[in-house]
Amino acid sequence: MVTRQRKLGSVKNELIRKSIESMLSAVQIFNNPSIQFKSESFIVLSVIAWTYLLHAHYREQKIEYRYFEQKGKRRKFDTTKNGAYKYWELERCLNDIKSPIDKVTSNNLKFLIGLRHEIEHQMTTKIDDLLSARFQACCLNYNSYLKKLFPKQDGIEKYLSFSLQFSSLNEKQIDQLVDYEDLPQNISIYIQQFDQELPDEEFNDSRFSYRVLFVPKTANRKGQADKVIEFIPADSEVAKGMNKEYVLVKEKEKMKYSPSEIWKKIQKDGFKKFGAYQHTQLWRTENAKDPSKGFGTFVVKTWYWYDSWLDFVKKHCEENKSEYT
Repeated sequence: MVTRQRKLGSVKNELIRKSIESMLSAVQIFNNPSIQFKSESFIVLSVIAWTYLLHAHYREQKIEYRYFEQKGKRRKFDTTKNGAYKYWELERCLNDIKSPIDKVTSNNLKFLIGLRHEIEHQMTTKIDDLLSARFQACCLNYNSYLKKLFPKQDGIEKYLSFSLQFSSLNEKQIDQLVDYEDLPQNISIYIQQFDQELPDEEFNDSRFSYRVLFVPKTANRKGQADKVIEFIPADSEVAKGMNKEYVLVKEKEKMKYSPSEIWKKIQKDGFKKFGAYQHTQLWRTENAKDPSKGFGTFVVKTWYWYDSWLDFVKKHCEENKSEYT
């Protein structure tokens, strides 16, 4: 029994490993500027990645994911002509009543499966930019479910970050990103039919298609904008003027505090004995002005603190309440 359990576990772990490797390969190929066969490669490899991921899940849950016929009390498993078992393809995994995948994520994958059927027997062009939002959603969904189904497994975000672009989009390019006219007719018809069958709330869900609108950063001086992303509230004036299918991503200036503002805010929270001296001792002890820690920045030779340092100080005072109250 122990040997069998070890074997089941080793197969599951191998499925997870190959699943991750397949998804990493899909993204790396798509981000490689020297490769033109991007979308086709991404679709095939990402489908394999999801298939192995669900096989690993079903194996862990002891759910049979091989095709078979029930003959009395016995199962007759389907095999290839060479005797290998026939395992469920991705669509069968998604359609199973015990599938752990939510409906919108499943629709994203079924879209890719259908698209693969359309392109696997003929060459296609110009679909990389037009469908990249759905590919992005596929990646984010995968990473989410990888960590959800296997909590001990690290996500793949530690291996990959954002793909960088070396030029800005002009109006002509932006127009092309929402135009299906240049696609092969079979692809264009497939996309339009698939989308028309989806309810609006599912079509606009970021799990189906992750659409991001970037706007220029508003800070012009060094030290003002440091990798900050602001998600504009849905009820803001900016958001009201946008199509709901977009997420507005905007760089903004971080809030900055002088040293006196920090300790005065802390005193207002009830820690009366935390003053300028205690604050100085704390940041020196923590080496908090090390730029790599992200607690603050210099602005014209003067150090200012970020919200992250304010939060750190509050936590420190809470943990040492008797010392500062």
